[in-house]
Amino acid sequence: QVQLVESGGGSVQAGGSLRLSCAASGFTYGARCMGWFRQAPGKEREGIAVVYSYGTTQYADSVKGRFTISRDNAKNTLYLQMNSLKPEDTATYYCAADRVDWGFLPRYTYWGQGTQVTVSS
Repeated sequence: QVQLVESGGGSVQAGGSLRLSCAASGFTYGARCMGWFRQAPGKEREGIAVVYSYGTTQYADSVKGRFTISRDNAKNTLYLQMNSLKPEDTATYYCAADRVDWGFLPRYTYWGQGTQVTVSS
């Protein structure tokens, strides 16, 4: 059974940093496209960072230069380092995985339960 479990969310002041983790189990981790999405109240879920099955990364313009996605295949864990956080980064953050390279499309087969990030001004 595939499971994705996020952790690392919390409350931080603007300008601060957080690192999210997503522990994956139940599939061949290294062969997957994995991404981070976020959803703020009243807004659609948006893709913000992706690492494709062949290793290339991609970022949404809203987080480029501030967030870094990475994965540790030995630990089956995906990370999102978030620096220079802004109040508009406040959202529930989700990790997602699939064999297909969906990129920022929210069509992934597997999703975590989400972790809340709140940035105060």
